[in-house]
Amino acid sequence: MNILFIGDIFASGGRGVVADNLNRLVTEHKISLAIANAENSAGGFGITPLIAEELLSLGLDVLTGGNHSFDKREIHDYFGNQPRLLRPANYPPGLPGSGVYTGTARNGVPYSVLNLQGRAQMTSIDCPFRKADQLLLGLDPAIRIRFVDFHAELTSEKMAMGWHLDGRATAMIGTHTHVPTADTRVLPGGLAYQTDAGMTGPYDSVIGVDKETIIRRFMTGVAGRMEAARHGIELHGAVIEADESTGKAIAIHRVHCKKS
Repeated sequence: MNILFIGDIFASGGRGVVADNLNRLVTEHKISLAIANAENSAGGFGITPLIAEELLSLGLDVLTGGNHSFDKREIHDYFGNQPRLLRPANYPPGLPGSGVYTGTARNGVPYSVLNLQGRAQMTSIDCPFRKADQLLLGLDPAIRIRFVDFHAELTSEKMAMGWHLDGRATAMIGTHTHVPTADTRVLPGGLAYQTDAGMTGPYDSVIGVDKETIIRRFMTGVAGRMEAARHGIELHGAVIEADESTGKAIAIHRVHCKKS
């Protein structure tokens, strides 16, 4: 079976390029499961219930999150009503939402999506490595297809997680830095890996934000209001081919398209 993962959807530009290309990608690549990181889909910071429903209605099966998952106050109650919207599982207990979703893909194969967040140069939360171990142990062994979105800052932490999960998950793709990496590969134990899928949004920017604002901030040290950029819209992600009987990845390749 083939799995599509779309990197961090950023603001309206990112949502638009997903709307324009998702059906074509699903058809061309014979996709059975479509996942996207959507924690920046509302103006570049957070997600709203309306936007979550919009993205799911396009044909995405699961939405993952990260450090901006809780930015919009109205999303807190929504987490309890929409299990297909995830937030990192290793946030402390008591917060709304879940970091795991289990469902059935379009080809009838059961799957689980796990969402974790790194700690290096990020918010101090629970250990993602131990949480991954706990979550994987808790899954029904019959569920072979196991996809992990690891939302983390450091390349080294993402690589460590990939090796940690190899042989126990189908794929681990990193998000958060908004810069696509050219290291897609299948590790020896059958895990499809990419350090970062990159951003789906405006590349005529500094990781999605108006570039002049960020340049001025670096030059002066004075923070300004960060607005989403509007130009150079691109979609970045990856397609994983997996053996549904074993859960191991066979191949992974990057996908990339520009707004027409």
